[in-house]
Amino acid sequence: MTNLMFKLTAAALVSTLQSAIFATSAHAHATFDVKEAEVNSYQRLAIRIGHGCDGQSTEKVSVTIPEGLISVKPMPKPGWQLETTTGDYAFEYQLHGRAITSGVTKITWSGGELKDAHYDEFIFRTRFTDQLTKGEKLFIPIVQNCPEGKLSWSEIPTDGQDPHDLKRPAPGIMIKASADGHHQHTKTMDVIKIGDLEIMSPIIRATPPNAKVAAGYLTIKNTGSEADRLIGGTTNFAEIVEVHEMKIDGEIMRMREIEGGLEIPAGGEVTLKTGGLHIMFMKLKEQMKEGDTHKVTYQFEKAGSIELDLPVKKVERSGHNHNN
Repeated sequence: MTNLMFKLTAAALVSTLQSAIFATSAHAHATFDVKEAEVNSYQRLAIRIGHGCDGQSTEKVSVTIPEGLISVKPMPKPGWQLETTTGDYAFEYQLHGRAITSGVTKITWSGGELKDAHYDEFIFRTRFTDQLTKGEKLFIPIVQNCPEGKLSWSEIPTDGQDPHDLKRPAPGIMIKASADGHHQHTKTMDVIKIGDLEIMSPIIRATPPNAKVAAGYLTIKNTGSEADRLIGGTTNFAEIVEVHEMKIDGEIMRMREIEGGLEIPAGGEVTLKTGGLHIMFMKLKEQMKEGDTHKVTYQFEKAGSIELDLPVKKVERSGHNHNN
């Protein structure tokens, strides 16, 4: 009798564990690392894939870009082929004074292998426009393809429906209004977001003809709980992009690179401006003319890289050399 009760109890325990494992697997949806985003902001979004298709490896991940997201740039992934599909937008969007009418509408990573027992992320950057409805979730469909099937995380809840009631819900991001911020310039210029960082007022300083260097300025705010670092960048108009500081050596003002990058403390804010911290673009290939716009990619230690369209503006000199 005791053995029988033991066997029945063991069988019930195994059944319970199997049910729990199945339930966990069934609810291990594809998700984003970001839960909310402000309109008129850039966001780095990571698609989190936690399992395959009934034990099979994931061989392809694709995401459909909904209306209202523009300037989409996917991150290449080692071992995977990257493909984008472009198309026309339903609306015309304004970005840095330019009309945007088309862009990336789908991203696909394929040719790799993500085993069912492993976890990975697929990353892209995008801009959330003010066409999106504030106070509502934006749902972004994702599809996993495996050798003998697929998981389509594309179900979008109807009004009043709980997304948890859906079998394959598309991950959603809550849309928020732009914060007023603590500085006046945030009201007149977009706040560009990447991870926990907010970038404000990024510009390139105009140069005279034949100049070999130019300076870049911006303000960076860290809203996170960990420090980050601006470690450099790249651009087509200069061979070298470094973070520099001005230091008084005796009675001489000297410029030097900040070794290891510029720290952006947790909860803090750093402003790069004339006469102090600044970006140095060296070995210029062309003159920086006022009114022009150039693409620059800034690299952060934790938040990753972000490509910006920077306007060239005149900046008054502060009495030191090197055009910074």
